[in-house]
Amino acid sequence: MLSMIRLNDVRLAYSAAGKQVPVLDGASLEVDAGASVAIVGPSGSGKTSLLLVLTGLEAPDSGQVILRDQELSALDADTRADLRRQHIGIVFQSFHLIPSLTARENVALPLDIAGEIGGRDKAASMLDRVGLGHRLDHYPNALSGGERQRVAIARALVHEPALIVADEPTGNLDGATGAAVADLLFELNAQTSATLVLVTHDPALAARCQRQVTLQSGRLIS
Repeated sequence: MLSMIRLNDVRLAYSAAGKQVPVLDGASLEVDAGASVAIVGPSGSGKTSLLLVLTGLEAPDSGQVILRDQELSALDADTRADLRRQHIGIVFQSFHLIPSLTARENVALPLDIAGEIGGRDKAASMLDRVGLGHRLDHYPNALSGGERQRVAIARALVHEPALIVADEPTGNLDGATGAAVADLLFELNAQTSATLVLVTHDPALAARCQRQVTLQSGRLIS
């Protein structure tokens, strides 16, 4: 089985009140291509920092982060950005929608940047899949928090990435909508063999993944 992600002895610390506070302390993990993995652990344990590191948005203090056989520390910032745009869909708790763009325009943005044809049609189709086909031309300030979350998820998935990374993807959604979004994530995992890495506090969502990994004292424990 090909490997999508390899973390080797990754360490990361932040400065707080003049002290170095370790967040990742020798974290190691290997995720096969096409697998689904849930990362669980208490609040403040560094799960979001881990996602930043494995997508190249944060550089670790030491250790290796290898994504699709490329060591991220060996790539410059532009190449890492190209890697994310082409191969990774990221859903973080902050939506990062552009206020001046409609829902459809926000979702089509990654395709527009890549110069793909038919981005608006693909965006409309993906918004329909997350239950927002009737809100295509609404701006973010006219959408509820849950709707903005679904727009962010649609934008992360519209280019059918090889790796989907999601931080509490259903945390701001009601039960029925959250279940529909979770179904979409696992459907893409199954149909396109996209690797799925979820951070979640929801035991039922974690149980749907093939593996559960706990972040504890800066280390990853299967």
